This record gives sequence, C-alpha cells and structure tokens, in this order.
Amino acid sequence: MGEKVVRFNGFEDLLKHQAGTIPDRTALIFFDGGKKTMTYRQFYRAVLQRTAELKGKKKTCIGIFTDGSIDCVTEIFASVLSGMQVVMLNRTIQKEYLQELITYTDMDILVNYPGSVSDFEMGSGVRNCEGRILFFTSGTTERAKAVVLSDRTLTASAWNGSMMLPLKQDDILLNVLPLDHVFGFVCGLLWGLSCGASVALGRGPRHYADDCSYFRPTVLSAVPMLLGFLLKNQLLNEEMRLILVGAGDCPDQLMNAVKAAGIQLSFGYGLTETSSGVAISTSGDPRAMAVCPDDKITIAEDGEILIESPECMMLGYYKHYEDTGKVLKNGVLYTGDLGRFDENGLLHITGRKKEILVLQDGTKIYLPEYEKELASLLHTEKLAAVLKDHKPVLVLEHSDMPEKAVLDAIEPFMKTQPRGSRISEVIVLNHALPRTETGKIRRWEIEKEIQS
Repeated sequence: MGEKVVRFNGFEDLLKHQAGTIPDRTALIFFDGGKKTMTYRQFYRAVLQRTAELKGKKKTCIGIFTDGSIDCVTEIFASVLSGMQVVMLNRTIQKEYLQELITYTDMDILVNYPGSVSDFEMGSGVRNCEGRILFFTSGTTERAKAVVLSDRTLTASAWNGSMMLPLKQDDILLNVLPLDHVFGFVCGLLWGLSCGASVALGRGPRHYADDCSYFRPTVLSAVPMLLGFLLKNQLLNEEMRLILVGAGDCPDQLMNAVKAAGIQLSFGYGLTETSSGVAISTSGDPRAMAVCPDDKITIAEDGEILIESPECMMLGYYKHYEDTGKVLKNGVLYTGDLGRFDENGLLHITGRKKEILVLQDGTKIYLPEYEKELASLLHTEKLAAVLKDHKPVLVLEHSDMPEKAVLDAIEPFMKTQPRGSRISEVIVLNHALPRTETGKIRRWEIEKEIQS
C-alpha cells in the first residue's frame, strides 16, 4: 500500500502541501545536460518565481507547447497560479492550424513555440478564467474541440486514481506521454505528485527505447502502442512493478506479456470530458474495472455508458455550447461508449456507439468525414473503415477495382492523415455491407468477419 492519499483542491494546494510535508523528497527527475532532480520544496519555489514573472506580463490566456520538459511543467503550474487560462498545445501542431487555435481560444501569449511567435496574430484574451485548462479532444478529420477543465477537476481526478492505485513515496513514475493529452497529464504527472512519489520526465519520442534503462522507474503510464513497442524490444527495466494502460484497447497478447514479466497491469477507462479516468482495474482481469470513488456510472437501455462525476466533470466545450448540451445533460455525460457490469459490479467496455475508431495511441478517426473523403475519391459509398489487428483498413462491397488502384486513388487524402490513421489494406466482401434498419453500418460484424 502507498502512503495516505490526500485530496487536493487545485495545483497550489497540492504544491504547498507537498512542499510543507515532504520538502526534501524528490518531486521531479529530468535531463538537463545530465540527470537532475528537484525536490518538492524546490519545485514549489520555481513555480512561485515563474508565477510572479507571468503576473507581470498582464496576460490572460496562455498557449503552452507541451514538450514534457522541466520548464514546460513549471510553466503549466505557474500559469494556473497566475490566474491565466491555459491552453495545452501539442508540439506537432502545423503552423497553418495554430493561428486558427489562437483565434478560437483567445490566446494572448504563446510560449515554448519552436518557431517565431511574431508570425501569428494573438487573440484578445479572456475574463474570469482562473484555474481553467483547455485540452483538445484528439481527432483526425474533425476539428478538435477544446474541453474546459480546471486545476480542481484535474487534482480531483488524480485523487480518484490514487485511491484506486496508490503509489509509494519511493516510487518513480516515468512520464513519456504527451502532457497535452489528459491521460498523460493526470496519469503521467499528477498521479505521482499527488502521492508524493517522484516523477521522471521522459526525454521525448527519440528516447522511448532507453528512458526505462535511464530513469529505472517502478511505475509507468502508457498507451497500448507504446507498451507494445517496449515489450517487443524488451525495454522494460527490472524495477518496474506496475503499468497503467489507457486511451485505447489493449490486446490480450500485451496484457499476457506484462503478466508473464511479473508486472502488475491495470487498465483505465476515462475521457477528456471527465478529466481522465473514471474506472480502473486493480486485480484479476485487467478489463474488469472498478468505478472510481467520485464517480457514478450507469448503463442506459441501449448499452451506452452514462457518467456522473461532479468533482471531475468538464465545464463544457469551449465556445461550443450546443455540443456541450448534446453530451452533458443535467450533470450526466453521455459517452457514446458501450459497456456492461458483470456479476461483481465491475465495468467492461464492449464497444462504441459513436461513429469513431479509436487507435492504440488514443487517436480518434471521425468516420463520417473520413469515409466521405474516401467515397469521393473512389466514387462509391459502398465502403467502410474498420479496425483489423487494431489498424484501420478499408472494406468494399462487390468491387472489381485492384487493391493497388484503390490505394493509389486514396493516396492524396492519406497523405494528410497521421501515419497511424492511414489505410494500408483493402478488403473486398462478396456481399453487401451489413447495416442496421436505419442504414448504419454494423462495423462490429465486419470486424468479426475479417478477423476470422
């Protein structure tokens, strides 16, 4: 068991408490010309110093490129303490899209950008934004919406996870996930800090192969794709005792490989809208998850998972009030996910109600727009994008078109997509695509057929 889990009321409460009770314990381990450490007291002081500097700038909405560095982590906490609205930005955002995000979120200051900030026209700023943090839903063909969370909902989520899987203060949690993803921020950073453990800040994608041997962590948060890479190349260090997997379905072979290595594996289910996890497996079947203490989950008649989480729930989608009302009704989040409870009251995820494919790295393919582009290029609507071995494939009905011709035809669109979202295989069925009475494609039937 870990130490007593404390419920924090925001970032300042967390930092002040840990600096006062465990001031000399190592909070962060990072690379800066060599392996460096920072105690909880030193981290709190660094955040306060940066907070004073930011207050002097008299800005209200800050965009932060989340490279996972010590300066980035300090900037995030300081920006919240200074009263600004924080927009979490992925470092791979294309320049032409960034101006759109600046205007949309009202950013009036941009930090940690690898290029020239003078190339952009800053936004007008915001009012009454204290504690608000914007995370973007991950998407490929739909413009992502910003989910409005706060330092209070995020620390509440970290408390939820810590109650289910408490860390020890001598644990080292390795954070290699992007901080602009709520799973990475809560389960790769806040989870460790809330428990008084040490958080090792990974050195970026180029060091996925050697960060475990460099930092010697005891705990790791990972998406299935990263876990598969680490297992395939035998990169997990011998000190590793616990791995938390989330943001996508985890294949059985990966779970079995972790178990064979003598490492505890837990699976978490959550959404950006709920500030990360709402259910976590703690023993036995990794896919059988107990509901976190602050959350209430019910299953609708059609199998949809409904969540009540007043402590961790989003404030809404930024400037998308109608979209917020469609999914958040009287405090209940309609997730679009399908699930069931077993005889022990544990939650199992069974599928998705929404027309979305979720890849192993957590990326989402929004099918209506994705398939519309494919249909336009192939001049047919008798197609479906589904998952095979956790990768997107294109399924056609009664087509005489050679696979290479299909791939050549859709290549212009595929080049605009992230590599993991690109079609690499075409499957032709000798029958019509299975559909519901309302005409929707029964994707699970297709996936079952092509997997066999």
